[in-house]
Order: sequence, then C-alpha cells, then structure tokens
Amino acid sequence: MSNMELSEQELIRRNSLSELRKLGIDPYPAARYEVNATAADIHQHFDPDKGNFQAVSLAGRIMSRRIMGSASFFELQDHTGRIQVYIRRDDVCAGDPDATLYNTVFKKLLDIGDFVGVEGFAFITKTGELSVHCRRFTLLSKSIRPLPIVKEKDGQVYDAFTDPEARYRQRYVDLVVNPQVREVFVKRAKIVNTMREFFNSKGYLEVETPILQPIPGGASARPFITHHNTLNIPLYLRIANELYLKRLIVGGFDGVYEFGKDFRNEGMDRTHNPEFTVMEIYVAYKDYIWMMEFVEEMLERVAIATNGTTELTIGGRPISFARPFRRLTMTDAIREKTGFDITGKSEDELRAACRDLKVEVDETMGKGKLIDAIFGQYCEEDLVQPTFITDYPIEMSPLCKRHRNNPELTERFELFVNGKELCNAYSELNDPIDQLDRFQEQLRLSEKGDDEAMFIDMDFVRALEYGMPTCSGMGIGIDRLTMFMTDQPAVQDVLFFPQMRPEKKAVKDDEAAYTAVGVPAEWVPVLQKMGIVTVDALRKLAPGKLFNDLCGFNKKNKLGLRNPTADEVKAWTGR
Repeated sequence: MSNMELSEQELIRRNSLSELRKLGIDPYPAARYEVNATAADIHQHFDPDKGNFQAVSLAGRIMSRRIMGSASFFELQDHTGRIQVYIRRDDVCAGDPDATLYNTVFKKLLDIGDFVGVEGFAFITKTGELSVHCRRFTLLSKSIRPLPIVKEKDGQVYDAFTDPEARYRQRYVDLVVNPQVREVFVKRAKIVNTMREFFNSKGYLEVETPILQPIPGGASARPFITHHNTLNIPLYLRIANELYLKRLIVGGFDGVYEFGKDFRNEGMDRTHNPEFTVMEIYVAYKDYIWMMEFVEEMLERVAIATNGTTELTIGGRPISFARPFRRLTMTDAIREKTGFDITGKSEDELRAACRDLKVEVDETMGKGKLIDAIFGQYCEEDLVQPTFITDYPIEMSPLCKRHRNNPELTERFELFVNGKELCNAYSELNDPIDQLDRFQEQLRLSEKGDDEAMFIDMDFVRALEYGMPTCSGMGIGIDRLTMFMTDQPAVQDVLFFPQMRPEKKAVKDDEAAYTAVGVPAEWVPVLQKMGIVTVDALRKLAPGKLFNDLCGFNKKNKLGLRNPTADEVKAWTGR
C-alpha cells in the first residue's frame, strides 16, 4: 500500500512504528506476557483496607489518554472491562536521564488501540477513582490503523460505532469499541453450555454427524450444492441433522444430541442467515408430549442461567419463560383467527380458502404449504408468550408419526415466542412403509415444481426397516434463541460474522482519465488522496477552493510538487 493511499493518522502511526524500531523496541514481541489480574478482578475485589492487588500484571489496549507533564493517566481495556492506569516518568524511567520510555515512547509513539502490559499496584486516587499505579509497562502490539473512538460527555455519546453494515463487516472493531456487544456473545456461550449440561445430566450423548451429505434430508429447504472431485458425485451441505441422528437411535443409543451448523440456500433477512446453528436431540421411548415438558424445563433453565430470571423483555414486550407454556392445536389456532376449519379439506378447498382470505399462494404448493401459509399470515404474529402449536396436518410433516387419535394429523409441535418459531418437535415416524409413502408424496411435489420438497433417502428407509423404537426428537435454532435471551432485534447481532453482500468497492478513475482533462500525472494520486477519486467529482468542485486546498496539501505533507496555477486548476474543472 503506497503512502498516498494511507490516511494522515495511518502515516503517523507507521512513522511511530519505525521510530520504535530505531529505539530498539520490538513493536510485536514474541515473548509471552504473564498476566495475574484483570480489570474486573480489581474492580470487584480491591479493598484498600486489606492492601490487596499490590503486585498486579495486566494487559490490554490503551483506550484513552490524558497526557500531562511528568505524570499521566490512560485507560486500559482487557477482555473483562476497563481500568484507569496512573503512569509517572520517575517510576518507569528510573536510571534513565533522558526518560526515553516516558517522554518519547509513551507520550509520542504510543496511540489509542495499542496493546501494552502494565505492572504495578492498585490504589484509590485523590478523586476517589480506582486505578493501577504503573511501575513498568511493555509494548505488546502496535496498532497502525486508528480505532473509531466513542466519546462520552455529560451522558451524551459522540462518534459511536453504530452503522450496522460497518459493525457486521468489522466485528473485530465492534467488539473493541462496543463492550455491550461482547456481553451478547458471552450470554450465547452460557445458553449453549446450559443446554449441554442439561442434556448430559439426563445421560444423553453428544455426537457429530456429516455436514457434507449425498442426500439433503430432514427438512423442506433448498440446499447448497457442491461437487466431490475424487468420487465425482454431487454433495450437499446439510439442511438438518435429523436423519443421521435417528440412524443412531436405530443403532441402539438411548438419547443423542448435536450442536451443529446447517445451511439453507434461501433468503436473508433480520431473522434468517444461510448458515445457522441448530441443536437437535432424539430420545428413545418418548413422545411429543414428554418433549413439550422437556423443552419447558430446558428453556426455564436457560433463561435463569443467562439472565437470572424467567421474566424477560423481548422487543419491548414482557415475556415469561416460566413453566408451563400454553398449548394450542394448529386447527384451533387457524379457526380462532380466521373462522375457517381446515379439518378434512382437500387441496382445492384450501386453495379457494387462501383466495378468500387473501393469502398469497402459487400452483406448486400442496396442502401442507397452503395450510402453513394461512397459519403464517393470520396466527404467528399473535403468539407472543411461549406457546406450543400442536397436532399439525399430516401433509405438513413428512417425518412425523400419525396422531394416535386422528390419522389426518401428526404428533408434532412447534414452539412460538414473540411471533417467531423457536423449536420444532415430533413423535418420530418409525413405520418404514409409511415413511416411504411420505417420501414419495414429497417426490410428487418436487416434480410439480416445489424446490424445497424433501429428497427420498432410501438408506434412511432401510434403517427404519431394521426397526427404530418409539422416539421423540426436537430441533431448536440457537441463533434465534440467543436473539430472545439477549433481546437483540436481528440475527446478525448474535452472529460474530454474519453473511454479507460483497463489500462495494469505491469507483475510482485511472490516471489516464485525469490526464485527459489536463491534470499532470504527479497530481493524480494527490487528488485521490484528498477524496477526489473521479474526474466527474473533480468537475463539480469550485476551482478557487480546489486551488487553495491543493497548495495547502502540498505544503502540509511536504510533497515538493510544483503548485499548479489558478488558471490550470480552473481548466481541470472545465470552468
């Protein structure tokens, strides 16, 4: 990268980097740095009466500085928070008459964002602020790109790093300058750990199943497709873990679960990312009624572990995760909101009902998707408190056991919270003949044009033919659960690195475009450095102001170029 492409701050920092090396200071030392305390440790446990924390060693970034004479203050930020550091020339430069480490290195060559190590002791300043008195400091890593610095005065925040696109693309910066973001991901880890501990306490086994699959099964979704060169076959990124986990139940495991990445080649919005984390669990000899109670207990535990209470606020709405949750059949939910009874209705009758209810559908949709469309438009948004929607029509659930009391329904539930689906569960279908019939119906939908219809997995049918016990399974989206537990408005806020559109590159004219209007070649990088990256932008500028700016830039940066005349600049702009 040429100097003309760097900002003024970047040039200054690179010059500081060079000066540090001239002083014999490695700006990126290889040796480990021993840390024995954190900012949070000191804030929580320092007691001036006990005289503890008298030999602390911390490491972190410089986040603010108040440079004074022979003593200064700076804020150090580590992974637990911030703490003020008091640094005095005579302490860190004992025996050095030039006081180079303080006067030159600390005051002139260090910047906000640099990593340093601090050794010293904790104390309370005269103004009552807990601080660390620095006896020795070490440069651990030089930052050559300035951070966006968030300023606060009188309770008002200035220059906050809040643009969503910038935050998601540069999560590493977001985590540094917005400490509340880190707390979201700490809570995400608590959610997963609490679930894992809960499952393990029940004796269930955590397993791993293939991500690259020859048949994308277990859900109705459009898959990502790739190709294996050695085998010369297409492979799919998995859309669900289900069919492999149920093979393990066939194999004799009592209960298995997996936290894994699934992939669906579908739309992106505030609640959907093409790559997402899901947890699926399957337990032998259980049914969907048992699973509802299991999910209630699990989510109650997660809410308490994450937030200390079952009473949360999500999107401004008070929501309780205290057991028990409401239960409502899908038929009753639709009848309650529309007055229409889906019981026993044919595909044509459902399509006519969709027209009457002004539900948008298309000819590729079978009975299951037509019912789902009615439910989605009329019912989902009103399901604010945790609610189990149960007993789905059989057309909506190709992998689910028929209802024990009504063969047109299935033993299935979905849990809805704040108008969104959170988890999905079945009494699992273990009749291999029925399963094959359901797969063949999905094939019919696929031939009709439904590109989300399930593939037929004959190996899974073969597994069922060996016998699978009564079983209940459940899948829950970890991303959405984290959104709820941390009250975040978008899935991108709970993913470290969400999928983004390619970053737009700034349009920039080449040198020939500038020289064609009379700009000397040596002035082209200067114009672009000043942000005038196209000839069109150049021609929109006032010639007089541009002339003054160019001459000032030349002098300030000591470029040594011959200044253009005012008439020459006027000609460049076409005025």
